[in-house]
Parts: sequence; structure tokens; C-alpha cells
Amino acid sequence: MHEERDVDKEYNMIQINRTTKKKIQRIRVFIVFVLVFLFIMAFYHGLVVRNYYIATNKILPNQSVRIVLIADLHGHLYGGKQEKISTLISKQNPDIILLAGDMVDDEVPMKGTELFLEAIQGMAPIYYVTGNHEIWSHKVDEIKNVFRQYGVHVLEHTYEKTTVRGIPLIIGGVDDPDIVSYQKLHFHWSDHLLRVFEELKDESAYQILLSHRPEFIDVYKKTSFDLVVSGHSHGGQVRIPFLLNGLYAPNQGWFPPYAGGHYQHETIDHVVSRGVSFNPRLPRIFNPPEIVVIEVTGEKQL
Repeated sequence: MHEERDVDKEYNMIQINRTTKKKIQRIRVFIVFVLVFLFIMAFYHGLVVRNYYIATNKILPNQSVRIVLIADLHGHLYGGKQEKISTLISKQNPDIILLAGDMVDDEVPMKGTELFLEAIQGMAPIYYVTGNHEIWSHKVDEIKNVFRQYGVHVLEHTYEKTTVRGIPLIIGGVDDPDIVSYQKLHFHWSDHLLRVFEELKDESAYQILLSHRPEFIDVYKKTSFDLVVSGHSHGGQVRIPFLLNGLYAPNQGWFPPYAGGHYQHETIDHVVSRGVSFNPRLPRIFNPPEIVVIEVTGEKQL
């Protein structure tokens, strides 16, 4: 009788050990699966679409403007004729396309940028400002002329009044601050910005400013612009979802406050693109290249 009990006990222990081993194996497989998934997600560098929604009482409740924002292309190619990025932009049905600088790189041939401009030509009105890399190329005037050849509105501390779907808009833009030293200009960049756009303070139209550098937000807040769009930060290069929006960005340093996203201030909305470039020598982590879509809609007026 005792022997039978011992055998049963031994059998039960074997079964328990087998069950425990299976559970451990399942846990290991699950952990490996999670790690592989996180690795793929971390280094994924395909284009994504990021949507932001902004309400304003400067537009009627039944009206809206859809903006596609592209920044920091750096001449990167998405397909032989830029068909991957241009097709994705076209699918967003933009009313206007804003190019917020560094579309050209000072160390990369301009061919990729020209193919991009050719691919998006005619989709919607296009507005462009320079970034620091266009200035560093020492060919900024040639670059601007190429953009103009594709029908792009080049903004140089200037603005244009336009109407989109019956909605009056003012679209302004500024050259990158490095233009001052490059062209040996005799004015302070931010002071000149404020002086040029001072006359817009009494305008009732919705106002959009293109400026490559997000770190000058304190200057932009002194203007009458309702929306500012920027790039330059490349999303802080490394992100950790829900914990870290960006590790390092040019001119902002470590843990940049404006790495990418929609920032709301008292009088202004600020949208910072994480850019569309990809450099395998400096991989983006949890930070895929993005096409930004901004939907500006009217809200009920008080």
C-alpha cells in the first residue's frame, strides 16, 4: 500500500515538473517574441502618418483646412522617383503642403529633392522655408530657384495671403537664422522677424508661420501667428514610448523640450515634425520618419 502511494507521489511530481517546464518554456518563448517585436519596432524606419487636430474660432464651424507638413528630407530617396512618399502624401488629400526646411542636404546630391518636388508638383499649393543645411551648402540662392521652378512659394521673412476652400489664410515663413552670417546681413534674426510680421497683428485671417527651428518658440509667441510649424529636431533621434519623447536634438541638447509633436501655448499652436530623413549611420530608435497631417477646423464662436 505504501509502495503504491510512493509511486503515485513520484508520478505526480513528474507531472508537476513537466507542467512547470512547459510553463517556463512558454514564458521564454513569449519573452523572446516580445524582445524581437520591440527590436523591430525600435528600428523600423518606414514612413508613418502622424495626425494632429487643431480647433480655431477664426474658421467657421463647418470649415476645415488639411495641411501636410514635411521637414528634413535631406535629399533622402523613397523609391526611384520618390513614389513611396509622394503617394502617401497624395492619399492625405492636402489643401496645402508646407516644407519646413532641410529638404536639401549640404553633403547629399540634390537629385532626391528635385525628384520629390516633381512628384508632389500640382497636388496642392506648396510653401517652403530654408533650414540650416540649405544655408550650409553655400548654394541657397540656387536651391531656392530650383524650388520656384516647381511652382513652390519660397518664403524669406515674407508672407502671402491666400484662400483655401473659401477660408482666408496668411502663410508666412522665415529663412533659417544661419542666413544672417552667410549673407553678412546687418540685423538680428529674431528682431527682423518681429518687425516684418508686426503688420499682421490686426488681421483676422488664420495665420501660419513656417520656421525650421522649434527652439525659438519664445520669439514666435510674440507674433500674431496662430500656428507655427517646424522641423530640425529629428524627433530627438531616440525615443522611449511613454517615457522619453527625445534624447538629443540640434540646438536643444539632451532631452529636448521640442523634439516632436503638438505643443499648445496660450496664444499659439506649435507643431514640430520629426522629419522624414533616414541615415543608417545614425539610426532612429522608436522614431520612424513621419508625414505630419494637421487638420485645422472651425469651432463655435462665443
